[in-house]
Amino acid sequence: MTGTPGRPDRVVLLNPGPVNVHDRVRAALAGPDECHREPETQALLGTVAGKITEVCGAAPDSHAAVLLTGSGTAGLEAVVSSVVPAEGRLLVLDNGHYGERLLRIADVHGIDSVRLEFGWAAPLDLGTVGNALAADPGITHVAVVHHETSTGMLNPLRDLGALVARHGRSLIVDAISSLGAEDLDVVRDHIDWCVGTANKCLEGMPGISFVCAPRERLDALADLPARTFYLDLSANYRAQVLQGSPQFTPAVQVLRALDTALDLTLAEGVAARTARYADRAAELRAGLQERGIDLLLPPDQRAGSITNAHLSNGMTYDELHDGLKRRGYVIYATQEKAAGVFRLANMGQLTAADIAGFFRAFDEVVARCDPLPA
Repeated sequence: MTGTPGRPDRVVLLNPGPVNVHDRVRAALAGPDECHREPETQALLGTVAGKITEVCGAAPDSHAAVLLTGSGTAGLEAVVSSVVPAEGRLLVLDNGHYGERLLRIADVHGIDSVRLEFGWAAPLDLGTVGNALAADPGITHVAVVHHETSTGMLNPLRDLGALVARHGRSLIVDAISSLGAEDLDVVRDHIDWCVGTANKCLEGMPGISFVCAPRERLDALADLPARTFYLDLSANYRAQVLQGSPQFTPAVQVLRALDTALDLTLAEGVAARTARYADRAAELRAGLQERGIDLLLPPDQRAGSITNAHLSNGMTYDELHDGLKRRGYVIYATQEKAAGVFRLANMGQLTAADIAGFFRAFDEVVARCDPLPA
């Protein structure tokens, strides 16, 4: 890598979003200035929503996507605050940091919630979930994180969706770190509220989140009082989908980039992207294990786009991060409950050469940090 000292031309992002994007996605940001109330931009909103619906596995006559200018958390807050009625109750399935976040959003809005805490890096117990639903008829909605990136765990969405449907409840899924690279189908998996973002496995730019849901579910929100203004999902749905115009000013250039990223996603196909990510993950995991570094989860519980590994050689996270960043590679920390662990994501436009270069840099950093023998 060359360029200004300390500033390589290309930084390889091994954090779980934002990601390294295709040149076409980056170029889309440099389009002409435009007004969001003009018909071309309004048409773009509908086009992007249609492509999102397709990636989610649904048809536009049965489902719709509502876009929000904001990170994935904005989409989550829009759903949690908008869809649970005053007399409803939310069951949150928690086995990591982002499960906790769902509960915190509910608490902020005064939504009655029940927490099933399984422990960090612990698999969901579907029997326990079923028992909770059977014991509490007041639960109207269930919320889960598909890919819990704090641990790298992929939760069993298909089986969970079938279970929630059998109990007649509504399923909210945080698919922020899975959509586009993991097996997910909102119809097959009985997902009523699917939340995603542009800047992870869809390989777009940060700044747009979205919600894909059945039209009948979105229509029914009109009967519920709003808890928020900007993030009122019903109001945004009525404006964007029913009236064909954004309620507020969207991030138009980011929307253009997402449109391009979705074209690339659909052309590649989710299955092919899953396989591409699996190759990069296998290269990362093999390289770590060759160096004697322990991985956090057993293979059957890992998502295909992130690997959590234990720090070794007495090296601190800051030493590893800073040494790698100076060499053009950005890794990610974990939350305090997973101290001593670092994260390597393989989302985005990464190549086998990127992974090989990372390990050359990694070995240099470790060699510099190794204490001298006594």
